[in-house]
Amino acid sequence: MIRDDALAQLPVRSVLPALGEALDGHGAAVLCAPPGTGKTTLVPLALAGLTGSGPVRRVLVAEPRRIAARAAARRMAWLLGEEVGGKIGFTVRGERRAGPSTVVEVVTTGVLLQRLQRDPELAGVDVVVLDECHERHLDADTAAAFLLDVRAALRPELRLVAASATTDAEGWARLLGGAPVVEAAGVSHPVEVVWAPPERAIRPPHGMRVDPALLEHVAAVVRRALREREGDVLCFLPGVGEIGRVAGLLGGAPGGAEVLQVHGRAPAAVQDAVLAGGTGTRRVVLATSVAESSLTVPGVRVVVDAGLAREPRMDHARGLSALTTVRASRASGRQRAGRAGREAPGAVYRCWTEADETRLPAFPAAEITVADLTAFALQAACWGDPDATGLALLDAPPAGALAAARSVLAATGAVDADGRPTDRGRRMARLGVHPRLARALLDGAREVGARRAAEVVALLSEEPPREYGDDLAAAWRSARRGNDAYGARWRVEARRLESALRSVSGEPAAAASRADSDDAVAGLIAALAFPERVARLRGGASYLMVSGTGAELGDGSRLRTAPWLAVAVADRPVAAASARVRLGAVIDEGEEVRWSEERRDVVARRVTRLGAVELTASVLSAPDRVLVRAALLEGLRREGLGLLRWGAEAVALRQRLGFLRRELGEPWPDVSDEALLARADEWLGVELDRARRRADLERLDAGAALERLLPWASGDAVRLAELAPERIEVPSGSRIRVDYGGEQPVLAVKLQELFGLHETPRVAGGRVPVLVHLLSPAGRPAAVTADLASFWRDGYRSVRAELRGRYPRHPWPEDPATATATRRANARR
Repeated sequence: MIRDDALAQLPVRSVLPALGEALDGHGAAVLCAPPGTGKTTLVPLALAGLTGSGPVRRVLVAEPRRIAARAAARRMAWLLGEEVGGKIGFTVRGERRAGPSTVVEVVTTGVLLQRLQRDPELAGVDVVVLDECHERHLDADTAAAFLLDVRAALRPELRLVAASATTDAEGWARLLGGAPVVEAAGVSHPVEVVWAPPERAIRPPHGMRVDPALLEHVAAVVRRALREREGDVLCFLPGVGEIGRVAGLLGGAPGGAEVLQVHGRAPAAVQDAVLAGGTGTRRVVLATSVAESSLTVPGVRVVVDAGLAREPRMDHARGLSALTTVRASRASGRQRAGRAGREAPGAVYRCWTEADETRLPAFPAAEITVADLTAFALQAACWGDPDATGLALLDAPPAGALAAARSVLAATGAVDADGRPTDRGRRMARLGVHPRLARALLDGAREVGARRAAEVVALLSEEPPREYGDDLAAAWRSARRGNDAYGARWRVEARRLESALRSVSGEPAAAASRADSDDAVAGLIAALAFPERVARLRGGASYLMVSGTGAELGDGSRLRTAPWLAVAVADRPVAAASARVRLGAVIDEGEEVRWSEERRDVVARRVTRLGAVELTASVLSAPDRVLVRAALLEGLRREGLGLLRWGAEAVALRQRLGFLRRELGEPWPDVSDEALLARADEWLGVELDRARRRADLERLDAGAALERLLPWASGDAVRLAELAPERIEVPSGSRIRVDYGGEQPVLAVKLQELFGLHETPRVAGGRVPVLVHLLSPAGRPAAVTADLASFWRDGYRSVRAELRGRYPRHPWPEDPATATATRRANARR
């Protein structure tokens, strides 16, 4: 049942008619309404026709943070008396609760960008509300530019509302083509400002570091506020680490007040408890800037403001991108103070002086002007505007930052030389993580498997808690066995990434092909994402990254003394010469002794390698002999036996052995290429032990080595000369070499040297006749026979008739069988 009483109390209700007229007339509008007026909850319900008599429209609400998206969906569902997942749903990275009946869906701006890339027309959506657009998050600015393109070219009927919690709406109105500005007044109670600066000087924030003395002072101010004021206390701090530190300092809060923590990493149950209101016990809610405007915390009468915020910064010269702690703007200060006057008069305790207030920036910096633009550049390229010159943006991206981003995309293969997205780039964009991490996921999965690559990338997409330490591999193990809120989110994100990897590749990702250690896997993924941050030890805890930037490890780091590191997360404090390593992985180095196909020789190096990425290499002067031997064997298998020196005697021995193997079988060895290569370690063992390179193989005597394969054990080796004689003595007294290279042994001899020989010579124990090549006195072939007796009887006459006149000085008896063999011409008397 709709809670009409709650809806009636929301101040934005009074401007709903004006908002409707603006949308009907212009199609777009800027809605300015202070926090707590209902702009995030009532306005989408009214636009969707769920609280009145208007037509039902499908409304998409974009929030900058996941915690705000969930909270807005829960609040709207509560106002309708329903559960989330029915008419009201939400989708954030890794979680979706929406269905066919959903009319209002709350999404993060990152999810909206993904949808626009897949379906630029946003089929079925009638209205898009960009909430908290005053915060100037990069995804929100990009989504607004894309939506304006859609309205101009594809769907002019699509309605667009830019909702802001401040009155600085002129820029958005101009961007939306002169859209009307609709302002709603909030119910504001007086808020007393109490200036509560520290008594002694506090070091200014730098990088992620906040002076512990300031946090101690903030805790003291919270205790003071609990003593001096009624109601719950909302304390603004820059990040999760500072919230945890102050929570620890408030362990014994006055009056037994309950201390709660609200940030993006807080468990959903804690978030729900904070947003549901108090139960009678005073509460101290420690929150990040998410509570400035995105969330309403009931029961708050006092705000304690540390005066700090976290903003992204990109150090292009050093390739470092990280959040940094800055002084909060005056606009943020007003938003925070307003939380104390939502329900009754309240007070804000500001932990700085009134004079400092005048020196604060008026508004927070637009993220597009200070952040890493790599993800933005890929989004723009996939949208069809690589230079982003055609996008309607409140602030143009800095040319240098955009050029640096495009160079990263080109290096990862995401865009071509003209900045257009490649197929690989489109797949990277669909993974829903920073392009660097998308590259690491795609390439790392081929090396170590989809599951392990996705798990490490999930660690890098949301930095693990500080208590996990700075060792990426150790943090991975902690997340696997941890039952904390971070571990739960990490497992969800790892599963999402693995599933996304399968969807963009069109087929299941291959499993890991090797059993790499956690260190090796973590180092590979980190180096694939941030190759310029691979760092080498230069002494103590000091490293030098590939980019040329120094890097330092913190005291007590388990990474100390590692020769090489893959730095995953680092920041550089103001005025510091070196970056501070916050998360890294050890890279091992080892010997590489292998056969190089390019050089066709043994290569022995000391190599530092990450998967297929070779970092450094140096020549090894004394490589491991076992590894050299294995490399030479690999070379023989790849190049063949031609690497060895095969003299005439070695070739003849191999042919004789081959003949005996073919005719007699065992125990005579198989000397085919395949068999010799398979037994190379056996017959070349001694030579391989001494050899170090290809030239050593080319010098060794293959024949002498081959004799090791003779059947010495059985005693048959001594019969080699008998069974396959190297030479056969003929009647003339000559010893003629037998050629065993063909299918049948060949004896090539001059015809006159065989006079008187009646039977053909035989080998292999008399089993195989040799094939006699009868030569003329000049050594040219005259006849071929395997049966001498038949030749003397039938073939000799024709040969004698043909050659007798040509060689008259040589004997040509009529009966060669009884003639005397000779190596000479006619004998002289």
